[in-house]
Amino acid sequence: MKRSGIGKARLLQGNEACVRGALYAGVEFFAGYPITPSTEVAEAMARELPRNGGKFIQMEDEIASIAAVIGASNAGCKAMTATSGPGYSLMQENIGYAYMTETPCVIINVQRGGPSTGLPTKIAQSDTMQARWGTHGDYTAIAVAPSTVKECFEETVRAFNLSERFRTPVTVLSDEVLGHMREMMVIPEKGELEVTERHKPDVPHEWYKHFEISPSFVSPMASFGEGYRYNVTGLTHDEDGFPTANPIEIKNKMEKLRFKIERFADEIHKIRMDMMDDAHFTVVSYGSVSRAARQAVTMARERRIKVGAIQLRTIWPFPDMKLREMFAGVRKVIVAELNMGQLVNEIKRVAPRHTEVFSLARYDGEVMTPHQILEKIREVIK
Repeated sequence: MKRSGIGKARLLQGNEACVRGALYAGVEFFAGYPITPSTEVAEAMARELPRNGGKFIQMEDEIASIAAVIGASNAGCKAMTATSGPGYSLMQENIGYAYMTETPCVIINVQRGGPSTGLPTKIAQSDTMQARWGTHGDYTAIAVAPSTVKECFEETVRAFNLSERFRTPVTVLSDEVLGHMREMMVIPEKGELEVTERHKPDVPHEWYKHFEISPSFVSPMASFGEGYRYNVTGLTHDEDGFPTANPIEIKNKMEKLRFKIERFADEIHKIRMDMMDDAHFTVVSYGSVSRAARQAVTMARERRIKVGAIQLRTIWPFPDMKLREMFAGVRKVIVAELNMGQLVNEIKRVAPRHTEVFSLARYDGEVMTPHQILEKIREVIK
């Protein structure tokens, strides 16, 4: 694929950086439906993907979009879509189908306020829990989250890598402000960032099992038309993909979906820490809120308050053990988020008994400011 602009500093929008990241990762197919505030992803893909040898299609709605992405992925393409709250809701049944059929794909969710039509042009982080629990049934989700334009690029590349490695859907949780803000960034040279390719079968056709229970719980994936015989269905299935009512096969399948993620969670988790070495207090956040948190912590340090910041770049699977270790010397934790408190209960669940957890929630469609976070820091340390 062609990769124009590599190695040059560029002024990019967050949504545009997601597109550049997808191209860097080798995306070959995009299907989507325009929805504020993610539309720039589709617009840039419509322009850039055909130039780079890929295929773009605008579908009639979000349900059809994710269905087309799943089909393209099974045909051998790295495939993605982009949406926001209402569209993400419409996609959930087919995202569940992708979990069950272990189909790699990437969903960029540029979050906005809800529920329903909500706040199309305003910021929110109201899909935090939906990215984990949006579809029915038992499965283990992966969701990553950038806080800068550069991270939009990096986390989109990482989303593709995780999706291909673990044969699973991966959500990139962006937001309206991050999607529309512009920052300078340099697009990395080819090879500078790792790009993971799909693990293909290397056994004779008659030995191949599309959903084999392997030691890593991730099966090699043959594409449609390569001569390997298998079935793809949303029904719970055996290793060949055919529906089963056998309790042992059902249990094996469900544990496969769980363990292929959980047993490698340490490799999936990504956390940024600022000024945590001697911190007695900390602010936990993700996405654009982390930008305000870092500034608030700097302002608090100028007032001789020993506070640090923790940015979650992996939201799901939740980094329980890592956060527990980080909280060991921390007295109080503030969880800053643009919703009514979706992440705070996860923090309370993992925090040690001696650590108090406080919620700082904003849900009026406006950005979280450094001064709001600083005032909360000053309030809780009294």
